Amino acid sequence: MTYRAPIRDLVFALTDVVDIDQVCQGGAFAEFDHDLMQAVLDAAGDLAGGVMGPLNRIGDTHGARYANGKVTAVPGFAEAYKAFAQGGWNSLAADPAYGGQGMPKALELAAFETFHAANMALALCPLLTQGAIEAIHAHGSERQKSLYLPRMISGEWTGTMNLTEPQSGSDLGTLTTRAEPGHDGTYRLYGQKIYITWGDHDVADNIIHLVLARLPDAPEGVKGISLFLAPKYLMAEDGTLGVANALRPGGIEHKLGIHGSPTCTMLFDGAKAELVGQVGNGLAHMFTMMNSARLNVGMQGVGIAERAYQAALTYAVDRKQGRSAWTGAHPAPIFDHPDVRRCLMIMKAKIEAARAICLATGIAADQARLEVDPAGREAARLREELFVPVAKAWSTDVGVEVASMGVQIHGGMGFIEDTGAAQHYRDARIAPIYEGTNGIQAIDLMGRKLAMGNGEAVRQLINDIWPTASALKGHDNAWLHTVGTRLENGIAAVQAATGWLIERRGHAQPDALAGAAAYLKLLGDVMGGWMLGKGALAAARHLAAGEGDAAYWRTKIGLARIYSEHVLAQAPGLTAAVTQGSADLFNITAESMGA
Repeated sequence: MTYRAPIRDLVFALTDVVDIDQVCQGGAFAEFDHDLMQAVLDAAGDLAGGVMGPLNRIGDTHGARYANGKVTAVPGFAEAYKAFAQGGWNSLAADPAYGGQGMPKALELAAFETFHAANMALALCPLLTQGAIEAIHAHGSERQKSLYLPRMISGEWTGTMNLTEPQSGSDLGTLTTRAEPGHDGTYRLYGQKIYITWGDHDVADNIIHLVLARLPDAPEGVKGISLFLAPKYLMAEDGTLGVANALRPGGIEHKLGIHGSPTCTMLFDGAKAELVGQVGNGLAHMFTMMNSARLNVGMQGVGIAERAYQAALTYAVDRKQGRSAWTGAHPAPIFDHPDVRRCLMIMKAKIEAARAICLATGIAADQARLEVDPAGREAARLREELFVPVAKAWSTDVGVEVASMGVQIHGGMGFIEDTGAAQHYRDARIAPIYEGTNGIQAIDLMGRKLAMGNGEAVRQLINDIWPTASALKGHDNAWLHTVGTRLENGIAAVQAATGWLIERRGHAQPDALAGAAAYLKLLGDVMGGWMLGKGALAAARHLAAGEGDAAYWRTKIGLARIYSEHVLAQAPGLTAAVTQGSADLFNITAESMGA
């Protein structure tokens, strides 16, 4: 099944829902306008649908290969990556001082949605490179930035993130990879890292590894971790490549999905490296890359959901089975069965909600960096901090749910690999796991993010959602009233759950931790309803003005309505889940559970 980039939906989300123009106030992004936005998205869609998409199936069936200490990419991936690099896609939102185009982050995210949807395994390579670029830009020396960033931004070199070890997954304080100081100001790395995405390959000239390791005299725990940069090939100061560094892949993993993405075990046998940033601050420095990756993985969830939705919609239109509920025709496309339409509308509504949440996070990121007013800049920083775990976790859960529904719509054919629906489901399943499991995102939201100003970020968010709910309830279009009522109920649920968590996290931490996952879902559901509500109000304006395709605007209103009844209506129940406490969890034993 071919992939077609949803350009109209992307433009609608950027302009009518998250208001990308607001980041251009004060002179930022002077070259950005809607014509440029349209041209960028059209070009991204062409690359995604015409070059990357056709390789998705072969990536799944052939997979990356490992032999004799080297990784070979899927046939066609190197050529597709070259087209990606030559198109300047890695440079879209990067700093112009190092060869970037300096476009808004939200536009970059929208473009990358199309790449993730077309070929999730291949798009993972530049996703990690983007994070490495941000980490070096934020914490590297001027020499490091001038030496590495231009070649990474151009796509000539790629980047990786080396954190996990066999005994050290999410608990990075237990990692043992060591960095021995050399006599020339450099270091030698010794150790093993696992699950390193695109840790080795043959699609680019060099790979820049960012590695967490310990100095010999470092204290135990996270305070003893420093960040190091180790290239696959050593280089001269002018950037010319020399001999291979003392690092290599020890093999690649055989995974449930994303077979075209080589997930490597990396062995560091005295690899020459240089310190990035300050000794002992490695984890904090790496969080720059991790937060970038988390937002991008959220967009990845949107992309794979969109791909699965398109496949399901095409199948529903083509497959004839049973009698139409509306026309009585027999046989009729299964698209004419109410339950199939319900599933497709819920799929699309959740995709559009997740897309807008991720794009809004990109807007906040730019405002936190560029806002002239200090108070506005701080508010944007709080907004970005709050949104990242929701964008990552809620959107990737949507990716899995939508891909699963896509299999269901295909029926028995969905369980057969030939249709491709199963691949979308298998590929989507990794996204809630990597870059911090969604449970960790929930703990981060409940713990660190609610601690900021004792819930100030959530209060600001609620203050922004209320006007949308009021506008929906008071709108001339009666179809919007229910959406507003459900959104108001969702706000009340978030307020109740937030207050309970803030009170409990101080003296009953297990209770707060037990409710964290339900709280993230609740907040994501309400944020998604807010985004769809804003879209419905915009659609109503276009519809009243007689602008464009009336059926398209009516569908936007219908998506908000079905989301409000099938998702927002559950918000009070989620408050109960948040506030249940931990007593039932505490009272069980492994043996009583069947261990």
